[in-house]
Formats: sequence, C-alpha cells, structure tokens
Amino acid sequence: MRNNLILIASADRNWGLGKDNKLLKRIPEDLKRFSELTRGNAIVVGRKTLESFKDKKPLPDRINIVLTKDKDYACEDAVIVHSIKELINTIKELDKNIYVCGGETIYKQLLPYCGLALITQIDEEYEADTYLVNLDNNSDWKKTVTGEWQESRAGVRFRYVEYIKSEHN
Repeated sequence: MRNNLILIASADRNWGLGKDNKLLKRIPEDLKRFSELTRGNAIVVGRKTLESFKDKKPLPDRINIVLTKDKDYACEDAVIVHSIKELINTIKELDKNIYVCGGETIYKQLLPYCGLALITQIDEEYEADTYLVNLDNNSDWKKTVTGEWQESRAGVRFRYVEYIKSEHN
C-alpha cells in the first residue's frame, strides 16, 4: 500500500472538523488553496463528505474516490470503493497525489497510510460532532511547518500547519 497519502483538513483548536455534515467555518482562502492543491489529483472521501459538496456532486478536475460500506451507493463521475483493500487496488497505479479529505471515519481509517498532513488550524473553538486525531499529541507525527496567523475575508483567524509521519515507523 502506498503510504504517501496526504491528509488535508481544516480543524479548530480542539481538532473539531465539522457539525451536521458541514465545515465548522468556510474560509474562502482555504477553500481556494484546497482546490489548487487537489485539482488534477485524486481525493478520497466518505459518502457523507461527498454529499456535503455543492449539489452532492464530485469535485471537478480531480478523481473523486468514495470509500463507503454502502454497497448500493452510486454516484456519477465518482469511483466507489467499499474497503481499504479495494481502495489500495484502485490507487496503486495512479500517478497522482492522493488527498484524504474526510470525514472523521475516513481520516481515522487512512491515517496509517498518510505520510503528510496539511492542516488548516482555526484559532477558535466551535461546537463540533466530528473530530480529527490530535496530531500534536500523536508521537507518530511531527510538526514541520507552522505558518503565520492570517485573517480570512470571512473574519476567521487561521494558519497552515504541516506534519510529517516520523521516521521511526
């Protein structure tokens, strides 16, 4: 299995990801960065995350892979897989970056296969019902880049933080 998947997420101070299948905060600058990074590559999402996209449609200009246990799930223009094994077979020949884009269950299942985590850290605490593993408290991960705090047009303070998986694994 490739172990160079890239986790990409936006999380608050408590590592909260979302509530009611929506992002905690929409940060226009971060959404633009996400689009620029993932365009031309592949993204792996869960069914609920895909259904949170505009019109419940796959994102354009990238391969959308949906990992779901629902055997009856179908989505035009998306690749549907039902297990990690099926995902591995689907992505092993892809000569593209593979971004793991959520939600919570997908992040937990695929974290062992990620080598890099791109986190948009929001300087706020929100009420959330889904969370990311706290990478600061995880000895497998090391923070390598901490960006400067920025103020979004939406009035949200955020910064970009990068983590890499430690060598001892």
